Amino acid sequence: MADAIDTTTSTAKPDQATYDPKPTLQYASAVGIQAAGVGALVSAVQNALGTHSAGAAGFLTRTGGTIGFFAAMGATFALTESVVANQRQVDDPLNGAAGACAAGFLAGIRARSLPMAVASCAVLGTAMGTLDYNGQTLAPSKAESIEERRKRFFKQPRPTTSPEALPDAE
Repeated sequence: MADAIDTTTSTAKPDQATYDPKPTLQYASAVGIQAAGVGALVSAVQNALGTHSAGAAGFLTRTGGTIGFFAAMGATFALTESVVANQRQVDDPLNGAAGACAAGFLAGIRARSLPMAVASCAVLGTAMGTLDYNGQTLAPSKAESIEERRKRFFKQPRPTTSPEALPDAE
């Protein structure tokens, strides 16, 4: 008779979307490689603008640490964001804020300053959390036309009353 118990009922709400776990290492390595590409670009610009005798090799020898630092920050952000999301099983702005906080902390540690690490964590976490909360865009959600913006910007003339529109007071 114990088999007659109905086990098909679920505590999950049908209107609530189910969470899809993020592949943590795949996401972190992909973002780390992309960030390393950005770091390579920054390193090349630093090498081109600096005065030195290393030539083109300075891209790797003189400013090459920038490449690794950008890769580490990108991978740290992605890894932390996906681990937090997988642990909480929720996709919301707090995941991005936690990832940005970890990346900012890493930047402060590179500068060898704990106050800078904490401040970078707070600033980057707040910025990323706000960006995620806003829908990952800085643009307003409602796009208005140029004409609508012009009408809103300039003063509108007051409606004038013409003598024909006024009732006669006779």
